[in-house]
Amino acid sequence: MHYSGFIIFASKLITLITGITFTLMVANSLSQNEYGIWGIFNVTIIPNFTVLSSAVSFWAMRFVAREKEGATKTGIIANMTLALIVTLVYLALLPVITTAFGLGNYVLIYVVAAAQVIETYLISVLEACLQAQQPHFVGYGLLVGEVCKVLLAYVLILQLGLALPGVVLSIVIAFAVKIAFYLRSVMLELRQKAVLGYMKEWLKGSAFNIYNIIGDRIASIIFVMLTIYGLEIGTGYYYAALQIANIIMYSAFLAFALQPKLLAENNIDEATVSLKLVLMFAVPMTAGVIAIPSSYLMFLKESMEYVPATPVLVILAFDALIMTISSIFTYVLYGIEKVDEKAEIPFRQVIRSRLFIAFSLPYAHSIITLPTAFYALNFLANNNPQLVATYVTAINAVGHLAMFIVLYSVLRKAVKVKIPWKSIGKYVAASSVMAFVLFLAQPARRSTTLIVTAVGSMIYLGLLLALDKETRALARMIWQVGTDKLGRKTRT
Repeated sequence: MHYSGFIIFASKLITLITGITFTLMVANSLSQNEYGIWGIFNVTIIPNFTVLSSAVSFWAMRFVAREKEGATKTGIIANMTLALIVTLVYLALLPVITTAFGLGNYVLIYVVAAAQVIETYLISVLEACLQAQQPHFVGYGLLVGEVCKVLLAYVLILQLGLALPGVVLSIVIAFAVKIAFYLRSVMLELRQKAVLGYMKEWLKGSAFNIYNIIGDRIASIIFVMLTIYGLEIGTGYYYAALQIANIIMYSAFLAFALQPKLLAENNIDEATVSLKLVLMFAVPMTAGVIAIPSSYLMFLKESMEYVPATPVLVILAFDALIMTISSIFTYVLYGIEKVDEKAEIPFRQVIRSRLFIAFSLPYAHSIITLPTAFYALNFLANNNPQLVATYVTAINAVGHLAMFIVLYSVLRKAVKVKIPWKSIGKYVAASSVMAFVLFLAQPARRSTTLIVTAVGSMIYLGLLLALDKETRALARMIWQVGTDKLGRKTRT
């Protein structure tokens, strides 16, 4: 379980580099108009047609984790059926979409991009099934897809000069390669017979996922308010800081295999071990960002354009830590829930279950944040973009903290998760020393920021290895597991 978490965590960090490389190639090769068109497609259009991709996948993963016969094959068939329906709707609405956004000259490119809609649904269900049985393959798939995307972009965009078509083709082909890799990994499960009865249950259960998705969309209205009141500058401050703070949340992937593990074995001690592992990385990453926030913002742009977003980044760092811990407890809540254990999803029982409480949290979050943000932005922000971004970030973080308290309270009534306070104390102590060193350095250039960050990481790991014997044992265990897996592959 921990090996899988490390593989996915490392893969996400590596994809930061490939993602930046791809973005730079795209930004430098497209005209400003073409870059905007790609942004409209990638940020506005595609998400609205792929929003249902996880609805069936959520239940398929739970069935696969419980080793229900034919669940993987059935999940693929179910999500592909849904994907084809959504894609037909997408193609039918394409003339309306292109006319509304003034994209009539790019209709052919958008038709080709319909493949991306289908691929997104297929990747979603394949990753869900792999998460239940071979979660480390999701990490491998991330690397395969990202490396292919960068190589294809280099050939199609930089060498052949295909510009916007090259961007779309790079993504579509890279997704296809990732899908081929995933399909090869689940080949044995595909030999089993599909169980159409599962589809009926999953479609019934997907109503709750859609309910949750709608709640998330309502909660995201606060970011519409950010755009309205903060305009481009305030929005830019927030999203610049978010790029850095999101890295803290990558540590949650260290517990990627926790939910299926609990579904299969119901060993609650795994939750404590996973919490230790996640916090071992999340705490120092948070401390590092808080110690030198302006340095990381200057890393994005050395002209200091984003330095006014320093308070936004500090709040987002705390918020990212809260959301990371919340994700662990959400995995536990989903993992211990047995309402669908008998290969059926009783609608009324789900409504009375802890799952429904978790699905309803975005609505409670909205009740707290939206009225508060409306008041703060109208009467306190004074049309100051920095204040707008800061208020939105702070209010949203308070909402996340409140939902975390609710989530923990619900979970505590169901099962006792031991909080590793002693280990957390060691992480905080080692992180404090590291943060103090970073604070004294205050690097102002990209190169020195990277060097100081690397030195700080080594200080933290060195102190932790000296202070905590469990960390030393974990390092040996992960190394041994990785060596054994690599040895088996080599012999094969």
